[in-house]
Amino acid sequence: MNRIEIEKKLNEDRAWLLETYSQLSDEQLFSDLTPSEHDPSNFWSALDHLAHLALIERNFAAMIRRHIGGHANPVGLTSDDAGVPRTRDQIMASVHAMTEEWQVQHHGKSLHEVVALGASARAVSLELLSELTDAQLEEVLPGAPWADGTVGGVIAANADHGRMHWKWAKDAGVLGHD
Repeated sequence: MNRIEIEKKLNEDRAWLLETYSQLSDEQLFSDLTPSEHDPSNFWSALDHLAHLALIERNFAAMIRRHIGGHANPVGLTSDDAGVPRTRDQIMASVHAMTEEWQVQHHGKSLHEVVALGASARAVSLELLSELTDAQLEEVLPGAPWADGTVGGVIAANADHGRMHWKWAKDAGVLGHD
């Protein structure tokens, strides 16, 4: 994807996400929907899913900055900095623990507070996008399993991530609460 396609996708999907979430009632926003992957006794609300996007968007930007800075293992999922491979179970356990910590920290925040979290994260992505050359957008981000694995693809994946979490919230019955 080129920078215009990436920025357009990010902006259009963010606008769609804001419109979609702004139509929900407080009960739909705050009700328990999906069990945590880390602690199944903890449930995520629709707002928790929305807040989660900001964490991942910031993480993606940090990974890309590490890559541009020459870090040998910018994503750090499949192996640690010493090169020791991680199993899929180890990877997912660490990812779930990280997202759980974020969810607990932001659980119960208002829609406006969660939207502000997302706006801040999106600003980081757009600033990064403005700093990268076209050639850098096409570089492979080593270890990135998202989109096509390129820097530009990973930035654009933030848009798809929002729609994926909305689908999970919808499948869990968010529209049935009221």
